[in-house]
Amino acid sequence: MSNKDTLLAIDLGAESGRGVSGRFDGKKLALEEVHRFANQPITIGETLHWNMLGIYANIETAIEKAKAAGAVKSVGVDTWGVDFGLMDSAGHLIGNPVHYRDRRTEGIFQKAYKIVPKEEIFSNTGNMFYEFNTLFQLLALRLADDPSLKMAERLLNTPDLLHYWLCGEMANELTIASTTQCMSADRKAWATELLRKFDIPQGIFGEIVPPATRLGALRTDKNISVVLPASHDTGSAVMAVPAHGDDFLWISSGTWSVVGVVNEAPIASPEALAYNFTNESIDPGRNRFSRNVMGLWIIQECRREWARQGKEYTYPELVGMAKQSAPFRSLIIPDDIRFLRPGQMPDIIKNFCASTGQPVPQTEGEIARCIFESLALAYKEVLDSIETVTKRTIKRVHIIGGGSQNALLCQFTADATRLPVMAGPVEATAIGNLLAQAKAHGWVKSNEEMTQVVLNSFPTEEYSPAKSDAWEASYRRYKSLNR
Repeated sequence: MSNKDTLLAIDLGAESGRGVSGRFDGKKLALEEVHRFANQPITIGETLHWNMLGIYANIETAIEKAKAAGAVKSVGVDTWGVDFGLMDSAGHLIGNPVHYRDRRTEGIFQKAYKIVPKEEIFSNTGNMFYEFNTLFQLLALRLADDPSLKMAERLLNTPDLLHYWLCGEMANELTIASTTQCMSADRKAWATELLRKFDIPQGIFGEIVPPATRLGALRTDKNISVVLPASHDTGSAVMAVPAHGDDFLWISSGTWSVVGVVNEAPIASPEALAYNFTNESIDPGRNRFSRNVMGLWIIQECRREWARQGKEYTYPELVGMAKQSAPFRSLIIPDDIRFLRPGQMPDIIKNFCASTGQPVPQTEGEIARCIFESLALAYKEVLDSIETVTKRTIKRVHIIGGGSQNALLCQFTADATRLPVMAGPVEATAIGNLLAQAKAHGWVKSNEEMTQVVLNSFPTEEYSPAKSDAWEASYRRYKSLNR
């Protein structure tokens, strides 16, 4: 291998996308962002869509920019979970993919559980329950007698669709398939009997293939391979946690916060269901046992609304204003359904506080502090639940992803959990994507080697918990809020 060989990770988040190139010298991985672009959904009529053609055009731009800097050996795409495109018999996309925050699945649980009980769905899939999971999106199409489902020959989750457009080969990558609630977590195969009971056509689901698979050559340049990373962004991020062993909690912090541990086998017990945990894949031999927390989406939506009002704030400015605001004044439950969809988020937060008998935050700093403290307490709640279900003692927390740059939130997390927090790497998702590509090329052989590359390449920052009973009192108050 030459150090001139460049790998390209396309990392797509709900707010933005990037092309990140990586060069590996055998011990360390060096990164360079070659292209960044906004990823804004589009409302057409009453339906919220992803702008998939715009995303694909930006991927092509990222590839060309990477090629301009040197030879590119391979490219791989990771994205958010659950969303998909339906393909017709000619391999054409049927309609533009719908955003998971669209309202078409509102009220779907009540309809679904009349067909298959919740407990049976969980025992079949091991996935947590969100109305926007692929299973429920498909059920909504079926109940609406949507013609797209009748025409469909294949289902491709978002990164699968983009990989197909890049190289012309269709495949359902394991980690993204594991987010759909259509896959058996223990068998790593489609839950065909469950799909049959919902009258969802099983023929649209293709072969499930693992990360680090070479899919094909790029349509526009046969010298570049398309390699499947862990195509779910959290799967890639967890590949880049800089830690050996099993005594740590990881938090992939971005638009969503995903909080969990790594297991060899899924846990689909009634207790796991009660806590709404999910089992999703990292690779064929490792399972993410985790739970989603609404995450930085809430502050992102507040920032968007304030900008609409003519008040432009950077994230560091909002952190600074939160730091200067009074502590433990108001709390929210980040996972409350009221915070799920786009809207006037500052007002939604104020209304939540008023409805739960708390002081209503007024300033931008008070709102930001409310969000950050509430997120830290939500992480504490997931930690407690994980220790209860797994019977594992957690000794430290690793925060990876963009949220690891938020020093205030990292310190709050250390204080709330009373555990040391290691923050970084920021670019965990791109790193994990690139490491899977390196594994496909034989440059690294094992998960342990991949972890060592991360430890060699990227520093972390440690936050020690402060001794304060105020966090315990706030945690008790947080758990008493109406849910």
